[in-house]
Amino acid sequence: MPQAVLCRKLGAPEDLALEEVAPAPLGPGQLRIAIHAAGINFPDLLMVAGLYQHKPALPFIPGLEAAGTVSEVGDGADGAFAPGDKVMVALRQGGYAEEVVVAPEQAMPLPAGFSFAEGATFRTAYGTAHHALVDRARLQAGETLLVHGAGGGVGLAAVEIGKLLGATVIAAASREAKLAVARARGADHLILYGREPLRDAVKRITAGAGADIVFDPVGGAVFEESLRSIAWGARMLVIGFTGGIGMARTNLVLLKGASVIGVRAGEAGRRDPALRARLSAALTGLTAAGHLRPHISHALPLARWAEAMRLVAERQAIGRVALLVRGA
Repeated sequence: MPQAVLCRKLGAPEDLALEEVAPAPLGPGQLRIAIHAAGINFPDLLMVAGLYQHKPALPFIPGLEAAGTVSEVGDGADGAFAPGDKVMVALRQGGYAEEVVVAPEQAMPLPAGFSFAEGATFRTAYGTAHHALVDRARLQAGETLLVHGAGGGVGLAAVEIGKLLGATVIAAASREAKLAVARARGADHLILYGREPLRDAVKRITAGAGADIVFDPVGGAVFEESLRSIAWGARMLVIGFTGGIGMARTNLVLLKGASVIGVRAGEAGRRDPALRARLSAALTGLTAAGHLRPHISHALPLARWAEAMRLVAERQAIGRVALLVRGA
């Protein structure tokens, strides 16, 4: 029987267990995927702690994304995929496992030249960043984009996509090593948290104008500091809360004519299949052109899931962390 990392009680990564599980039944038109690698995402940590907005019934298998090969196709499939195809899949849970069953719309072909580890760490970060900047913020060439947590997976994706869209990109992160990777991925300016007040740094870089768009997966105090660093009509993109829930100073939102915009790319795609198709097509085109590729700082075997999750929780990773199930 296939193995999977199971959450039987809510808690810490160390409370999970690697167990044998019964193969999931294959419904009409569905795909069975032999997983080779899975991506670690911050929502995985929240989900196993019971703190995420999606709360699956216990027991469940964490993991929002994975990559592998199609091992079986259900009756009535539309022919888009066949056994042996290499794919990356978007999930609500289930990635930390040797296999998963998905609907065809959850799968995308693995980009040429990508390893399975790269495929398993691509869709969530790049899908979120692209949806945020294109669909939600409607970023225009020449605007200034401030990216927080720019050394993390979604932050680096925002740096890359923002630069491709013609923005001047300011990358902010907690360590010089993270900023070095952001610079290599296209950031024009760098801010090291704690070196100087964020407001002063942004005003200095923008000659007093402030940022037009703030991409914020950090939250907490960073969110409020960002409100003091924005231009008139700025868009504040709320991506996540790795630094805690931010408290919006609504007077600052009013005074700057700003918009605070929540970003949930996965939910947006579930509610609007046409949007999901456009996003998939856009990402496919950008990878085919060689513009996007995940930066993976750590790749660990499935049995070391807790260590891999701790790297994300403690912000030790640069870019992404992958679990290797059958190899990279």
